[in-house]
Amino acid sequence: MDRVQRLQDFLKQNPDDSFLQHALALEYVKKGEAGLARQQWEQLLHRDPAYVGSYYHLAQLLVQLGETEQAIRWYEQGMAAAKAANDLHALAELRSAYEEFC
Repeated sequence: MDRVQRLQDFLKQNPDDSFLQHALALEYVKKGEAGLARQQWEQLLHRDPAYVGSYYHLAQLLVQLGETEQAIRWYEQGMAAAKAANDLHALAELRSAYEEFC
């Protein structure tokens, strides 16, 4: 069984596990399934907006897809979430990536 299938099986048992959903999105990226990765990250962040690490990955994916406006919005939301969580490392990464576009 491949990693995607295992993660999907784990998520069926724990559908609100943000770590598993984030990991599944990363696996989709590795397999070239950008649309599925995007779907996972968007669902995750709508359900769990405090899961700061996913904002950067989703925004980066959107940049690669040429969706700069969407990427900027996710960077902005991620910076707000990182500030709220006092996650200075994530905030710095998000701000640096964001400033490339603004």
